Amino acid sequence: MGKSTSSLVSIYSGLIIRGSLSFHAFTYSTNNNSSRRENAKIPSQNQNQLLKSVRDHCKCGTFKNLDHALGLFDKMLHMHPLPSIVDFTCMFGSIARMKHYPVVITLIRDMGSFGSTPDVCTLNVLINCYCHCNRVDFGFSVLATILKLGYQPNHITLTTLLKGICLEGNISGAVRLVEEMENKGYQPDVITCETIVNGLCKIGETSAAISLCEDKLVTEALNLLSEMMSKGVQPNVVTYNCLIQGLCNFGQWREAATLLNEMTQRKIIPNVYTFSILVDTLCKEGMMLIEAKEVFTEMVQRGIEPNSVTYNSLIDNYCLQNKMDDAIKAFNMMVERGCSLDVTSINILINGYCKSKKIDEAMRLFHEMSNKGMIPNVVTYNTLIGGFCQAKRPQAAFQLFHNMQAFGQHPDPQTYAILKLTTARELFYSLPTRGLQPNVPTYNSMIKGLCQEGLIDEACELLEKMDGNGCSPNNRTYNKIIQGLLQHNETSKATKYLQIIVDKGFSADATTASMLSSNQVDKNIQEFLHASLPPNR
Repeated sequence: MGKSTSSLVSIYSGLIIRGSLSFHAFTYSTNNNSSRRENAKIPSQNQNQLLKSVRDHCKCGTFKNLDHALGLFDKMLHMHPLPSIVDFTCMFGSIARMKHYPVVITLIRDMGSFGSTPDVCTLNVLINCYCHCNRVDFGFSVLATILKLGYQPNHITLTTLLKGICLEGNISGAVRLVEEMENKGYQPDVITCETIVNGLCKIGETSAAISLCEDKLVTEALNLLSEMMSKGVQPNVVTYNCLIQGLCNFGQWREAATLLNEMTQRKIIPNVYTFSILVDTLCKEGMMLIEAKEVFTEMVQRGIEPNSVTYNSLIDNYCLQNKMDDAIKAFNMMVERGCSLDVTSINILINGYCKSKKIDEAMRLFHEMSNKGMIPNVVTYNTLIGGFCQAKRPQAAFQLFHNMQAFGQHPDPQTYAILKLTTARELFYSLPTRGLQPNVPTYNSMIKGLCQEGLIDEACELLEKMDGNGCSPNNRTYNKIIQGLLQHNETSKATKYLQIIVDKGFSADATTASMLSSNQVDKNIQEFLHASLPPNR
């Protein structure tokens, strides 16, 4: 990188999150290592064979488990002379890829007692491990050690630290670090910029408490893209994919489509991941199926073969709109074009049939899975059990519940929740035969349970029957149904009930209001928010 040690120290010193610590302050030695090496020497004729085995395992990632890797590491320590630091570093990297970060930290800290000195690559692995352990401060301390040893940090060092900062959500710190680098004459490369862009986008993917500041972060990422190009750092398909994913996370698919066109103009070829992001986003927007099909068609015309993710997004959208014939056509196209089928694809179709109240068709697919050697998973069984419940065939649901256990599939909490709802439904619908009429709280509990299990249509039907049974829905009833509809992207139906709330003089509760103001809700219905809020809000 070509700059002085003092310059580097000045760049990084202000960004240590929890305070500077000397690398040697947290090293320790295992005093028995030298004696172990003396007592268990490996014959020289076996050393080359052992190292070849280690290198092959590291290259292919074929370690059986941590004990296997540590066993080979222990044998490496018994070799005379010791293997090169390159071989040790490869081993550390492999164990880190197995996500045993504390183990790697301990091994590298003990290297002095083994008689081996780490190099920049080794210390980069150590930085990576500390960052994954949420100790970026220790990562910066390792950077100080790199400088004290007279080594020159490389772009991997920088990028690893940037990723660590982004993992902690300190995006502004990452951007500040790049700015300080530029001030000192270091020009970030495309990988450096991708790291920050990716970090900015991932804030939108993982953050639970979403607010308008997230849009600001995506804007910052777009500005960074412009800066990259103005400084001669050309973005690649990975950079654009990160930005497109970030925009799509906020429902800004039009802006994402603009970026797609920009990619083409810059001779950057979109890949299957680029198009799959857009297809999936358009499908999740609800009534954007035509646009999703247009993107899919353009993808095929460009010679980019859709993958299972692309097809599954289309099939799922057809199923949600009760267009099962189109869903089957897309499924058959997937098979004809040689795209590998998985359980997820079949589960989507089974779910579509269940929602269309065609449980027998769903069971036909279920049996076809077994005939083709595909093993149904717990999602398959849960979907079918829910389908039988919706079809008011509780005995068949309980029989399938017993069958899934007989075939080695363990029920999960969702399974038991469905069966609990089935029992509640049986009791609810049997009330009139017992001379009892459900009241508003009883209806509300049933509607809430149906919405939680994704049985939105049945919940809506039940609400419509309330008035006919002399039981008028109240504010709580409408809020529960609206929340269920919004959670399942049924925005047009949600609009209908929001209008009823306004007409009846009811108001949106805090949960409904929060969902309406969320970026993830169709903006066409946000106009109802102020009309449906209580006057004192």
